Amino acid sequence: MMTKGSRILVLVAALAMGLVYVLPLWRIELEAPQYPEGLGMVIRIDDVAGVKTHDLSNINNLNHYIGMKRIEPDAIPELVFMPVILGGLILLGIGVAALGRRRLLYGWVALFLAVSVAGLVDFWKWEYDYGHDLDDETAIIKIPGMSYQPPLIGSRQILNFTAHSWPGAGGWILIAAAATGVVVAGAELRRSRRDRAPSESGAPVGDRPRATSPTVPVATVLLVGAGMVATGCGAPEPRPLAWGVDACAHCHMGLVEEAYGTEAVSGTGKAWVFDSVECLAAWLHDDPDAAAVVSVWVTDFANPGTLVSGEEAFYLRSPTLTSPMGMGLTAFARAEDRDGARTAFGGDALDWSEVRSLVAAGVVGAGSGGHAHAATQGAEP
Repeated sequence: MMTKGSRILVLVAALAMGLVYVLPLWRIELEAPQYPEGLGMVIRIDDVAGVKTHDLSNINNLNHYIGMKRIEPDAIPELVFMPVILGGLILLGIGVAALGRRRLLYGWVALFLAVSVAGLVDFWKWEYDYGHDLDDETAIIKIPGMSYQPPLIGSRQILNFTAHSWPGAGGWILIAAAATGVVVAGAELRRSRRDRAPSESGAPVGDRPRATSPTVPVATVLLVGAGMVATGCGAPEPRPLAWGVDACAHCHMGLVEEAYGTEAVSGTGKAWVFDSVECLAAWLHDDPDAAAVVSVWVTDFANPGTLVSGEEAFYLRSPTLTSPMGMGLTAFARAEDRDGARTAFGGDALDWSEVRSLVAAGVVGAGSGGHAHAATQGAEP
């Protein structure tokens, strides 16, 4: 029989899976200069919809130009039987917790993993079909050998779009539930083998005291599950900046100076790009989307085209080194490079918090898409 702690963990995992009925399983987001706010698609267990009201319609219109089929939720059979399959897994999990049979636990975990793998394979095949099965007769844009399949997990450049694909909140819950089931099953399997082994003194197994708690403590299992989710949710890396193609998310000017480009990245991998340090800081100051940002990146002035952590970079505000938007802010990966530029060009050394405070004090109404500070304001030491 399973221990009480193991049964509680299985019950919690099974009940938590019920949240998938109201939380999104997956998110696919598209970024392009002509869509500064991005386009997004949310996949739920029984529906596919746009992140914003007209996103799905806009995606279908774009797909029409390259000959892709329309995404019609009513034509996707998986959206009909996935709720039933999930309900069955939840009920089986509750049954495992109630009966406490190890063999039932092993079977439930094996079925859970098999369904998860089958679901991911089916999702990949769905993406492959949409990205490769093109109607050349109706396609307005035809590029021989080009496919438009978004990534299963991660980011991919497709023409001038960057596609991001990551699990939604419901997807991470299923990952955590599966991880919990695997850890509990492993703990129970080890305990079962130990119970069947004879003691060193040769006493029958039945004469030994029974364990009253799992081999792996409940807290340890929860920490392992949380660690797996935290690892999967770690801050994504920035995408390469596309000079001459990308447009600044704050001032909407094109990125042309490779020594000054910057970027903000959300926990789902969505990226906003900027033409300067001051644009990045101003956008973080007053744009609602900034709440989703988990990391910021700036270009190392000493190595143009190289992005480094914005929070760890070293900054110079110089009246001689004029940045694209006129505040004279330049970023460096190393303090010695910043100090050398300061010696050559003059100015003040700053850290990230000082940069943000400086921009916040000098920018008014930045959310309107333009900078209220004049170029001469930022250039004064």
